[in-house]
Amino acid sequence: MQNKIVDTDKSQVKEFGGPVGTFVLFLWSHYIMLYFWLSLEFYDGGFFYPSSFQEIPSFFTTHVGKIISHGLPTCESITILSVFLIIETLFAIYMPGPVVKGLPVPSENNIQHTYYCNAYSSWYTTLALLAILNITGLFPLSRIVELHGPLMVTSMIFSNILAIIIHMTAILKGKQIRMSGNHFYDFFMGAWLNPRIGNFDLKLWAEIRISWMQLFIITLSAAVKHYELTGGVSGSMLLILLAHFLYSNACMKGEECVVTTWDIFYEKWGWMLIYWNIAGVPYVYCFQSLYILKNNPHVPAPLLLIFCVALLGAYYIWDTAQAQKNRFRMKLRGTYTPRNTFPQLPWGTLENPKYLDTEAGDKLLIDGWWKYARKIHYTADIVMAFVWGLSCGFRGILPYFYPFFFFGMIIHRYSRDIVRCRRKYKKDWDKYLEIVKYAFIPGII
Repeated sequence: MQNKIVDTDKSQVKEFGGPVGTFVLFLWSHYIMLYFWLSLEFYDGGFFYPSSFQEIPSFFTTHVGKIISHGLPTCESITILSVFLIIETLFAIYMPGPVVKGLPVPSENNIQHTYYCNAYSSWYTTLALLAILNITGLFPLSRIVELHGPLMVTSMIFSNILAIIIHMTAILKGKQIRMSGNHFYDFFMGAWLNPRIGNFDLKLWAEIRISWMQLFIITLSAAVKHYELTGGVSGSMLLILLAHFLYSNACMKGEECVVTTWDIFYEKWGWMLIYWNIAGVPYVYCFQSLYILKNNPHVPAPLLLIFCVALLGAYYIWDTAQAQKNRFRMKLRGTYTPRNTFPQLPWGTLENPKYLDTEAGDKLLIDGWWKYARKIHYTADIVMAFVWGLSCGFRGILPYFYPFFFFGMIIHRYSRDIVRCRRKYKKDWDKYLEIVKYAFIPGII
């Protein structure tokens, strides 16, 4: 049966509390990055605040002064970010990798865009280049964390400028879709669905390569700096290095699966995605790496072993669950091509899986991991996020910001997905809920 295409581009639902909520998120997204950097730079990753109401003005001016004196972009930070972005752009255009068709886009006459999914080859080439630069002394990797503040602010400024350029270009070229009529909300959520330069897709480039590569590079830099300072690498640092490698590597090796996800198919490339892909993800999610560098927390070896087992177990479920669903969909479309990217885990591909036919034309997978829980990959994702925090021990509060922030983001996504699926599948959704009764943890919730 050929899947029907639902023209989702004609629907418009305000998210995040509409214009007011998105403006608050806009301000908060800048504040939280600066706060985290100040915490790491001047308070060893600790929570800091004014001691009284009267101290607020001096507290504010003092920390603005610290940002100006220690965190503004430098020629070196601008050069590093520029070279990285240029190299990854060239890799995205010229490196080898499979060519994949996206889903039909209703707002563009159901065109199926072509995607060059070469993030995996780009990823390992980038790591090899970094190793050569560090070993030869041409560019010590520890320099990344030494320039953490200027690099972060450079990324923040660049992402804001890019968001403005993309938004204005979309309007000038008449590429905007699903506009609400509120200028700021539309800037935040985006106007342009598929900004491309030829076959170079900017949204996929930023979401996969720029965000997660930067995160791992920062963590790798922290590990190198940790070695320079202590003559070794602690168990906590090795754990967070492993965690960030597994996550980043998974994004690269599964890039061809991302092109049919909701983020690429439906979400517009607005300020939210641009800012968080280029600046937010790498510089907020790296907090644990830098906290460990600053504090070298002592986490007993038995606990580290437990955390590592939890990480690997959650990663296995997360990786294979997503592989099962994406390969199931790709087989239905006739686009599945086996790859030998590392690691290929057992039970990642289901043979003759069970599924539920729907009147909307889709087939809902009810086999493999997906017969146990509807969002089991979210559960695994949350477990991995908490391991990130646990790698820092129990003395600080801020290392646990990411897992709780991520938990909130997952709940928002889940709520959004439920509304969308119930609207799309109607009575078939009730049938699906009868078959797969649990959302996150089989037998519990």
